[in-house]
Amino acid sequence: MKWSDGEPLTADDVVFTYQQVIFNPEIPSIFKDIITIGQSGRFPEVRKLSDHQVEFILPEPFAPLLSATSGPPDGVAILPKHSLEDTITTKGPEGDPLFLSTWGTDTDPSTIVCNGPYRLARYEPGERVIFERNPHYWRQDAEGNSQPYIDRYIWQIVESTNSALLQFRSGGLDQIRVPPENFALLKREEQRGDFTIHNGGPSFGTNFISFNLNKGRRNGQPLVDPIKSNWFNTLAFRQAVAYAIDREAMVNNLFQGLGQPQHSPIDIQSPYYLSPEAGLQVYKFDPDKAKTLLIGAGFQYTHDGRLLDADGNRVRFTLLTNAGNKLREGMGSQVKQDLSKIGIQVDFQSIDFGALVEKLWSSLDWESHLVGFTGGIEPNGGANLWLPEGNYHLFNQSVQPGRDPIEGRIIADWEQRIGDLYIQAAQTLDPAQRKALYAETQRITQANLPFIYLVNPLSLSAVRNRVEGVRHTALKDRSEPFWNIYELRVAEKKGA
Repeated sequence: MKWSDGEPLTADDVVFTYQQVIFNPEIPSIFKDIITIGQSGRFPEVRKLSDHQVEFILPEPFAPLLSATSGPPDGVAILPKHSLEDTITTKGPEGDPLFLSTWGTDTDPSTIVCNGPYRLARYEPGERVIFERNPHYWRQDAEGNSQPYIDRYIWQIVESTNSALLQFRSGGLDQIRVPPENFALLKREEQRGDFTIHNGGPSFGTNFISFNLNKGRRNGQPLVDPIKSNWFNTLAFRQAVAYAIDREAMVNNLFQGLGQPQHSPIDIQSPYYLSPEAGLQVYKFDPDKAKTLLIGAGFQYTHDGRLLDADGNRVRFTLLTNAGNKLREGMGSQVKQDLSKIGIQVDFQSIDFGALVEKLWSSLDWESHLVGFTGGIEPNGGANLWLPEGNYHLFNQSVQPGRDPIEGRIIADWEQRIGDLYIQAAQTLDPAQRKALYAETQRITQANLPFIYLVNPLSLSAVRNRVEGVRHTALKDRSEPFWNIYELRVAEKKGA
């Protein structure tokens, strides 16, 4: 095996990646959580045995080890020691490792080293990313031919799903994800447009709304308005919201029937999924029950149906999502409409994705949001979402590196219990016992609703028929139908 610059890829690169990057406290990484072992949060010891042998020594049993170390999209990707080692020890102007700013959008592509089937050839800001065949890629077909077969691969940067649709229909794109609102149109055009819509079954991932449950303060100021924080941290309030959302209408109207209601943080396709038939609690559309829960929790209604809390405050909050995602914007609009029927006023805002990320992870200045997370077979891939100190523990986020401290953050018993169960499940090697532990986490999440799950769509992708060898699957939905890009071919155009 070699890097894209021809240098050998050895065990030294593996040890470097873990010891100097992933385990480095000065380098933030979401992969720290998935390779953190046990209640003590220890990392494995990683050492070189030979140029092509690496040994992992674990402080305790850790069932997800192979998943966590198997590479993208769910595991750690190995980095080139010969290109990056100096950037770990060299500090930038702010005192941080130069590694954090070494490969940016202004970096000469020829200096970026990788080990995949393609390497970066050119980046045109706001337009496209161009990849070229990696001549040092290791894979060969059964006849001994080097792979991949396609010489060049281009990612077009498209500002919105509508723009992507227009470009695909005009022939400017060879592949596009098919959101439900575009399915009927594209299905009619399959033959004329010489493409095929591939159905990979239910998508991996979740769509949900969540309230900011963080009771902490920063620089003396509460992160959430105390009045609203009291609503959000009232279980009956969250349950009422869950009952008030008409998921079936969302499936039929927004998803055109190409999806199903979602109730769990673990994907339906995972062997660890707990179904409603097996005991998973669900919140079927029932606005009357929602109102009963609210009244029982001390809320009250005016003569014209507006919801007030026990102190007479109008129940009103802001729901954020990322702009440019037409489907998610439609979901937010329906949530706004559904909650208005139980007297709650929702101020729904679509904002720039970068601004949304800053609010969710850094400033923590938000009340509720509608976003989604990718999923997978192995539940421990979501450990950073459920561990109380995890980087993605958004509903009650801990302080992130470089930010002012948070005082008075409270972790609920059920919240800690979920985190403990995730650690216990990772320590358990027996699949049946692991399944029972993850089933308990799903029962707790649905009982306490830190996230209110909405709809799971089908994994649909339209691909030009000239691209041969497509084997679309929802399992690799994040890389679209090109997970096996090394064995794809492009047919010559007719008449050429």
